[in-house]
Amino acid sequence: MRALIWVFRLFLFLLLFGFAVKNDDVVVLRFFFGAQWQMPLVLVILVFVVVGVLIGVTATVATVYRQHREIVYLRGQGGTPVSPEARSQTPLAHGPDIPETY
Repeated sequence: MRALIWVFRLFLFLLLFGFAVKNDDVVVLRFFFGAQWQMPLVLVILVFVVVGVLIGVTATVATVYRQHREIVYLRGQGGTPVSPEARSQTPLAHGPDIPETY
């Protein structure tokens, strides 16, 4: 299985390397007020992929941190732990349209 994973990694590397070699043309990025940069296309793609990954990781870390704070807060309220037997007898939901037994 490890050999198969390494073959897949090698294939992926060669595919991306070939993509980079084939897209080495210089492109012009035009900004506001006449500013412009000239960069190879592969670097432009790489920069935008890295920026996208950083935005995704930042959003994920913020969500995980908020959930962690909420878990710590809820554990600190001192609620009594519920035994598995009592949990199985507790109805899953309450309301006028939901029956009490399942």
